[in-house]
Amino acid sequence: RKAMLAADGLFDPARKRPLPYLPEIIGIVTSPSGAVIRDILHRLRDRFPRKVLVWPVAVQGEKCAPEVARAIAGFNALTPGGAIPRPDVLIVARGGGSMEDLWGFNEEIVARAAAASQIPLISAVGHETDTTLIDFVSDQRAPTPTAAAEMAVPVRHELLAWVDGQGARLSQSVSQALSARGQRLRDVARALPRVNTLVEAPRQKLDYMSDRLPAGLSRLVQVKRISLSDVAGSLRPSALRNRVVSERRRLDGVSPRLDPALTRTVQMRSERLAQVTPRLRVEVVHRDIAQKRRDLDAVAQRLSAVGSGQIKSMRDQLSALDRLRETLGYKATLQRGYAVVRANGALVTTASQAKAADVLDIEFADGRVTTGTSGAASTPKKPAKSNPTSDQGSLF
Repeated sequence: RKAMLAADGLFDPARKRPLPYLPEIIGIVTSPSGAVIRDILHRLRDRFPRKVLVWPVAVQGEKCAPEVARAIAGFNALTPGGAIPRPDVLIVARGGGSMEDLWGFNEEIVARAAAASQIPLISAVGHETDTTLIDFVSDQRAPTPTAAAEMAVPVRHELLAWVDGQGARLSQSVSQALSARGQRLRDVARALPRVNTLVEAPRQKLDYMSDRLPAGLSRLVQVKRISLSDVAGSLRPSALRNRVVSERRRLDGVSPRLDPALTRTVQMRSERLAQVTPRLRVEVVHRDIAQKRRDLDAVAQRLSAVGSGQIKSMRDQLSALDRLRETLGYKATLQRGYAVVRANGALVTTASQAKAADVLDIEFADGRVTTGTSGAASTPKKPAKSNPTSDQGSLF
């Protein structure tokens, strides 16, 4: 059974989830009567009181396994924030006993229910030496029910002490920062000039302008009075009356010419509109577009023809240059029966260079030949003369 559950991945450490640091609600699956629930509640009350939901089950016998599985599934079925809130962590607990007493927690139905739980689960079945299948599937195993309560919540007093310590460190840091900023402000203030020095020059300028202000105002009033006297002469009733009469005469002279001018302007604009209107008809615009499209196609054809001719000319020039390259290259010379001799990758152009080379690489039109191993190439031996046959008689 254990091997089958392991093969299904129920014991994989990667699927185990971390426990919440400070759960709001703790769900406990255990017997409602007995020392286990009292020990868990007592330990929670000592460390950090939390809300507890107890799902009573049988912890041994035939009813144990199905009731424990239903309890785990029931807690997971609760809605967060509902009438009965969903727990943040589950504790499945039972006191010590024989293997037969603990056998209900070895059943496959319990192990699979624990594996399917969406709520982190702590198993606390038996003593530290007792091991059941739910211990392998749970997210955390506690040796005892009391230890399970200790895993579920931190110590409240220690947490408060840590918070107080952090608050003290924060206050100290703020105080030190304020002290440093204050000292920095005092240092900068000492480098600034004194207030009297800053306002001395503006004060002198203000005194100078205050002394000049009365005389300046008097001159300004005198100038404005003279200007007013000059303007007042032109504002006499008789002068205004003469100006009104003059402007009326000017207007009377312009009025007869205004209507003919407006008429001519309207006529000119009407004629211009009549000339433009025929060109704005849809069929005229379509005809112009068609003509422009035909002109564009003709230009495109000419450009295509010119481009094709240029490409053909360039291709012919390239072919001629390639033929010239083949003609002037040494490969063509090899085809006429010549050979290229190299020694150590360099061309050999004299007999002395050939004699001094250890190995000669001779390139023909149909391949390469390497001659010589040390010194100049050896001269092939002449074939030995054959002895005369015994059929010819001797002269002696």
